[in-house]
Amino acid sequence: MMIQPIKTRIFQEGDDLLTFITDYFKKVSEKSVIVVTSKIVALAEKRTTVVKDIKSKEKLIRAESEFAIPTKYVWLTVKDGMIMASAGIDESNANGKLILLPKDSFKTARSLRNILRQKYGVKHLGILITDSRTIPLRAGVIGVALGYAGFKGLKDYRDTPDIFGRKFKFSRTNVADSLATAAVLLMGEGNEQQPLAMIEKVPIEFCDTMHRKELHIDSKDDMYQPIFSKLIRTHDRVKEKS
Repeated sequence: MMIQPIKTRIFQEGDDLLTFITDYFKKVSEKSVIVVTSKIVALAEKRTTVVKDIKSKEKLIRAESEFAIPTKYVWLTVKDGMIMASAGIDESNANGKLILLPKDSFKTARSLRNILRQKYGVKHLGILITDSRTIPLRAGVIGVALGYAGFKGLKDYRDTPDIFGRKFKFSRTNVADSLATAAVLLMGEGNEQQPLAMIEKVPIEFCDTMHRKELHIDSKDDMYQPIFSKLIRTHDRVKEKS
């Protein structure tokens, strides 16, 4: 697998995303994946705002979240079925504004794929829209897929044998987030100015249709559910005493 991050000009709010992408990809190989950071998708959609004070920011975070509780450093939130800090609202590389998450990254990925397949004359093309997330009890951030199109995001090993013939019962590989992590590592988190990347010779299954919730796990079935429940109960008790 080869990943090539692309150095670009600064993407300005309101710029046309499709024109920006095609300016930097003169050709696209069959069975490749175009990676786009979610920040420029949000800027193209003018998903930005300016808040006057902490209370205004708190109100915005709550409005953008399905669930939100304050922690020592940030708000712990659930948005679009994912746990994230402060509903994904970002202040970095935002020129004084707050950048929200894109409206619908899966829809954007599908739209880009349809147009770019025709433009570059390829049958199999993946689009991956990335963001960054922290992992509990681990320092630093890794890449995550906010949306994707053109490939299966999950590889299922269940009922297949391991090297000793024992069948897997639970094992599945999160393909979309794994690709996002690899791409984000090279694209960078600071002033690298590399919001695009190309992944070639990628070991994935390309497809025309996919289930946008294939990576989603209901909170009742999540292995971390006991920790989440305890956190919520603790938060509710503190709130009742305040």
